[in-house]
Amino acid sequence: MNRPTTITLGPIGRAKLGRDGRTMTVSIPISFRRQGGRKRMVTPANTPPWAPPPPRVDNTLVKALVRAHRWRNMLEANLFASVRELAKAEKINESYLCRVLRLTLLSPALTEAILNGLQPEKLELAQLLKSIPIDWQEQGQVFGIDLD
Repeated sequence: MNRPTTITLGPIGRAKLGRDGRTMTVSIPISFRRQGGRKRMVTPANTPPWAPPPPRVDNTLVKALVRAHRWRNMLEANLFASVRELAKAEKINESYLCRVLRLTLLSPALTEAILNGLQPEKLELAQLLKSIPIDWQEQGQVFGIDLD
């Protein structure tokens, strides 16, 4: 008969900052239980369950991305001869339209992160409407997202 075995690790502790100032150690009490050939991690009974924070979809960013790609498609389909004509038809400032159009140059990983609500917490539309690096790796460094 296969009896479950339990290995308990560590007491609850406060997060500790490493000597290099860049790493943090967090102690979480867990138990490993071997049951039926499988290993399960079990938190202590008196601790609340943990879940990652829910995605935070920023509607302003999503709306700007959608507009950018819509306007780009309209220009590529020759529905409008110039950005000026498109801006006039959309009743918006030509300069704003050009800044929003640059969002089509965002890396696919950053675009996907924004659409899924997984963009960096401090990322705002005003940041994206400024100059955007063309290189996708540079975008990852500037906006703080891992593009690998």
